[in-house]
Amino acid sequence: MTQNRKSQCLDTIRQQILSLALPPGSDLDETKLGAEFGISRTPLREVLQKLAGEGYVDITQNKGAKVVSMDMAVMRSFFQTAPLVYANIARLACQNRSLPQVEALKTSQQHFKTATLNHDPAQAAMHNHQFHQIIGDMSQNCYLIPSLQRMLIDHTRLSQTFYRPASPAESALVRQACDQHDDMIAAIEDQQVETAVALTLQHWALSQDRMERFVRPDPLPVELTIPKETAHAI
Repeated sequence: MTQNRKSQCLDTIRQQILSLALPPGSDLDETKLGAEFGISRTPLREVLQKLAGEGYVDITQNKGAKVVSMDMAVMRSFFQTAPLVYANIARLACQNRSLPQVEALKTSQQHFKTATLNHDPAQAAMHNHQFHQIIGDMSQNCYLIPSLQRMLIDHTRLSQTFYRPASPAESALVRQACDQHDDMIAAIEDQQVETAVALTLQHWALSQDRMERFVRPDPLPVELTIPKETAHAI
């Protein structure tokens, strides 16, 4: 029974972090979590330690656990590293994929499409997470997979913005992302390495600008104008 509750607690906290129900940097109240899932302090600590090992949580001695942050340094590393990891994962996935994995990828894509058609940004982000996780597993690379898994935490949190389009043009980008997934599946299935890498980089570029908006400050609510008398001041 305790093991089932631990698994439920683990899965729920992961989902809440990825969906931003638990915001980046927020404290995790161990007393509240223990009461919510009906587990004692020791198994809860085991859950938090596992989440820390996976990159979801930071644990500081005498300060408890926090949801991993998305500060400027983290985001800088994310945007620098993501295209490198995704491109190399795609290359290895083409070379090492199995047919059952390809079928799993197609199933994940169907769920992703359904979520986008239903205008469900949280589910779209989660199924996109699963889609790229399967491609990571295809790579069979013990060094890249942990990097991908850590990156997907932030990618999934950031992509809540991408899957919540605010205009017809942004909706078109989401549809384009769906089409790119289909093309990526075909390239991986046919082991077309260079095509898969090119598509992966195009897919990254498609959503990069929208994801960057997540960490940009909103514009000021008023239009700033420069008085004529100071327009040419030095």
